[in-house]
Amino acid sequence: MTRPTGQQPVNGADPHSSQASWQPGNRPSESPDAASRLRRYLRERLNADLPQRVADQQERTGTTATREARRELARGIIDDALRGHTENELAAGRDLLPRGVEQRVVTEVINELFGMAGLQPLLDDPTVETINANRYDRVFVQYNDGRRVRVGPIASSNEELTDLVRLLAARASSQERRFDQGSPAVNLQLPGGERLFAVMGLTAGGVTALSIRRHGYLTVSLRNLRRRGSLDPGLEQFLRALVKARKNILITGGTGAGKTTLLRALASEMDPMERIVTIEDAFELGLDHDPDVHADVTAFQAREPNVEGEGAISQAELVRWGLRMSPDRVIVGEIRGPEVIPMCNAMSQGNDGSMATLHASSSRIAFTRLASYAAQGVERLPLEATNLLVASAVHFVVHLARADDRRTRVVSSIREVVGADGPQIISNEIYRPGPDRRARPVAGALRSDTLDDLVDAGFDPGVLENPEGWWAP
Repeated sequence: MTRPTGQQPVNGADPHSSQASWQPGNRPSESPDAASRLRRYLRERLNADLPQRVADQQERTGTTATREARRELARGIIDDALRGHTENELAAGRDLLPRGVEQRVVTEVINELFGMAGLQPLLDDPTVETINANRYDRVFVQYNDGRRVRVGPIASSNEELTDLVRLLAARASSQERRFDQGSPAVNLQLPGGERLFAVMGLTAGGVTALSIRRHGYLTVSLRNLRRRGSLDPGLEQFLRALVKARKNILITGGTGAGKTTLLRALASEMDPMERIVTIEDAFELGLDHDPDVHADVTAFQAREPNVEGEGAISQAELVRWGLRMSPDRVIVGEIRGPEVIPMCNAMSQGNDGSMATLHASSSRIAFTRLASYAAQGVERLPLEATNLLVASAVHFVVHLARADDRRTRVVSSIREVVGADGPQIISNEIYRPGPDRRARPVAGALRSDTLDDLVDAGFDPGVLENPEGWWAP
């Protein structure tokens, strides 16, 4: 490390050693303020320099910077920053930190960048399902058994939590996600597959708040869901036949109902060699992570605008691009806007067996939600045209809800789309929720030609003849 001119250690001692004897005003110190200044300075330098250095390296090499490459770049920035910080402290006549304390601060900052800092203990607990922080010291978790508990702070201040989210956004993927006053919300996937949404400056008190949702089953099958109580054996067989018969499926439910998990389970029933294109707002599905289950996957992620407000790529545009990549099936992680129209076009133009999820409180209300999203598109389709498009594209709506115990997520309703009549979508509810919200078959509700398709895919029609379903007692 370069030593500032005019500041020489006595007896040749290392200026960072806790044993060094400095001239008056430059004695080593373990002041919390000194450590906080160093921590803040390192964070500022990393926030300012790391994204650009990553971009420069990617431009030179033509490849995405790996995690290890990012770590090496961060180390170089920190080495430079340590020299600058030491010079600043000495120029201000402040005490210097001992080497051991300095290295501890460096390790903490690196862990924030390449770990989860105060979030790590919660993320290390496999029973934690959701983390909600209303501010840095008001944190609540929900466990996978339904319990909700308040836990300790995940940061020492609002500034520290904001910096942590900013660092996580900077390293989330090859596409840097901003988190500042100009872009006060960020939605991203953490390295472990968890989904984080954070907002700053718009909450009471202007504090940073975040929510993290964990999908505990990145690799899941319909059989797994049946064993967990989300399906009965009849539903498992019925849903498997829908996939094999290449029916287009829309999965609906409220927040945390298990839509993404069911989507993964349905996808696991596809032929491993089928070509799949996925479109998401933030990477979450992860179908490309297991080549034994899905060998041929292109995963797209929408892109937010840059500082100049340019460069945004919407999910709607990605669906259009995805159709040019010869997909057998197109999967949209969540429909939330005008991408509904290109998605319906994909479903009705030869990409049978495609799927998407949608926030909706019931299987019937899903059609109203689709129409409202379609109205946001550049096409500005009238309601009647939208309904005709939806009716020609979506074959089934599968709705998820929590059972009456509020802990178990279950398939609650399944509708078959029959057609459109002006302002109405015509559908048959072939599985209807029982008193416990679990789906039961409705005798005779499924159209005969559809039943023939499912039988050809291996379905036993006798499954639909038990009005109470096949739920375990």
